[in-house]
Order: sequence, then C-alpha cells, then structure tokens
Amino acid sequence: MNPQNPPRVIHPWPLRVMHWLNAFAIIVLIGSGWEIYDAAPFLPFSFPQWMTIGQWLGGAIAWHLAAIWLLVINGLSYLTWGLLSGHFRRKFLPLTPRMVIQDMTQALRLHLPHETGVYNAVQRLLYFGVIFLGILVVLSGLAVWKPVQLWFLSDLFGGFFISRVVHFVAMTGIALFLAVHLILVALVPKVLPPMITGGRLPENTTPTTTMAE
Repeated sequence: MNPQNPPRVIHPWPLRVMHWLNAFAIIVLIGSGWEIYDAAPFLPFSFPQWMTIGQWLGGAIAWHLAAIWLLVINGLSYLTWGLLSGHFRRKFLPLTPRMVIQDMTQALRLHLPHETGVYNAVQRLLYFGVIFLGILVVLSGLAVWKPVQLWFLSDLFGGFFISRVVHFVAMTGIALFLAVHLILVALVPKVLPPMITGGRLPENTTPTTTMAE
C-alpha cells in the first residue's frame, strides 16, 4: 500500500458524530412526543407508558424542547457540511424513478447487491425523504409550540390542529424510517462498525465507484 495514497474512510468523522447526535435527538423526540400526545390524543389510541419519555406532560415537554434544538443545530450542520463537502452529490445522486424501480424490484427478489460505501437508489430516495420529514417536523413543531408568535407557520399548515396532525404524521414517518434502518442494520450487521470507527475502503476501490466521502 502506498502511504501517500491511503484508503479513504467509509464514513468521515463529521458524518459519524452528526449521525449519532441525530439518533439520540430523534429517539428522545419520539419518546417525549408520544408522552405529549398521550396528554391530549386526537386518535383512538394512546402509547404505553414504557414507550414514552418524560413520565408526565411537563417532563416530556422539557425533554422535547431540549432535543429539538439539538436536532435543529445538528441538522443545519449536517445540511451545510453535506452541501459544502459534496457528500450529498456523491452519495445521493444521481437519482431517477427508473433507478428506484429497478433497485426496488431487485430488492424484492432478494437480488440487490450491497457494496461498501454505496447507497442504492431506494436508500437515496429514503434519505431524501427523511431529510424532508425532518424539516417538516421542525416547522410544524414550531407552529404547535408558538402558534401566536409564529402565526405565519400556523397559518401555513392550516391552523393549530392541522399543524399538530402534520407534526404527528411527519414524526410517524421518521419513526418508520428508523425502524426500517434498524432492520436493515440487523440484516447486514457489517455496516454498523464503520459508522462507529469510520472503516476503510478496499485498496482497489476507486473514488468514482465508492462515493464514500
């Protein structure tokens, strides 16, 4: 191996730090959000107490507000880093409906190959989707939190109740993404260590095929 040309890491350290901060923030937000929902449910069900965080409405709100600012700051950092470093361009593009359909068909047939450091079209679409849901959940959450001061956001979503529904639906989408993400990690456990240590690309892997940065 040429010491002047070392193999690149699969996941750079900024990505790893932001990934785990995001994971912590999202888990706290979901758990505390379920406790807040249970205080005034608008659907014919409630979440079991063991699934919630905060134990009571005041405690859940405190956890929720703390975690939302962590999510916002970390999310803005991720978007800024992803755009300036070219991470989004390398990891998530190109993406076309044809590529999504083709990869989804192969996945359903259990023929979709996994290449270290590369996202398939379905994964790219899901990541774009969860970024959109993250933006939506923050904006709708602000509309629920401050419906008078941020009346323009509340009006944008159609009022306080609709803002709350949008917030709940967006949170549900993120929770489903998290569940699928964990299932895929369980099915392909070798993807977890690189998200902790960074990992290394094979020496014969070229930058154009790995999109690993």
